[in-house]
Amino acid sequence: MTETKRNRMDPRRRLVNILVHVLLAVLAIIWVLPIFWIILTSFRAEPGAYTNTFLPKAYTVNNYVKLLTDRNVLNFPKMFKNTLIIAVCCCFFSTFFVLSVAYSLSRMRFKFRKPYMNLAMILGLFPGFMTMVAQYFILKAMGLTEGSAIRIGLIIVYSACTGLGFQIAKGYFDTIPRSIDEAAMIDGATQWQVFTRITMPLAKPIVIYTVMTSFIAPWVDFIFAKVICRANADQFTVAIGLWNMLQKEYIYQWYTCFAAGAVLISIPIAALFLYMQRFYVEGMSGAVKG
Repeated sequence: MTETKRNRMDPRRRLVNILVHVLLAVLAIIWVLPIFWIILTSFRAEPGAYTNTFLPKAYTVNNYVKLLTDRNVLNFPKMFKNTLIIAVCCCFFSTFFVLSVAYSLSRMRFKFRKPYMNLAMILGLFPGFMTMVAQYFILKAMGLTEGSAIRIGLIIVYSACTGLGFQIAKGYFDTIPRSIDEAAMIDGATQWQVFTRITMPLAKPIVIYTVMTSFIAPWVDFIFAKVICRANADQFTVAIGLWNMLQKEYIYQWYTCFAAGAVLISIPIAALFLYMQRFYVEGMSGAVKG
């Protein structure tokens, strides 16, 4: 009887599976379509932001050539270099800060530990741009709002505030048995050795996640970079440069270059993800085996 009911349900299950796959395919097309369109636009020969057709009438690579060689109006290579330096430095410092704070709160017991976590949670509820004016005047008092010092100011702000985002990493560290740490300490390992040689290899997924978010955050940020850079064109980041390409005086000549820039700035993020993905998978498989 049970087998008969299962046979009767098979057509329904197949129908449900077909509908689910159709829905997922439609959602995938909706998600991929804007990416496909921006890539096509980056090779479009017609200038301007408005066209009558979805597909370009003619294709060219001149948009990329102009973007990378024209340094009189919008120096994109310089912006790309500035952003890359800031993102790489922030990635290193932010990852260290986040993982250190998360490990300390997960493994150590000290006074005001819980009040600090509660305070960090409350502060995280407020938008970051509420403090931008205060941060700007602090950096100005330190002489970090002019010239090449702007990079240092951006790195300091982007990195210093990341320690409050410890919650996800702490939650992962909490899943690692404390008995492993205790066994290592009995064998003579210090807290630093436990952190670097035992906990970090066991926490590869959260390390990879922290590295990627620490790199992406300054790479795509616009508001704070615009506040600090102001009119210092030599220190503009790619977000500011792409925004300038959409201004009224530039949009006709630079719109297709804007699309080309959008494609180029996605390459470092995609490359970082593809490189780190194998470590993420290895960490997940190791965690499952453990």
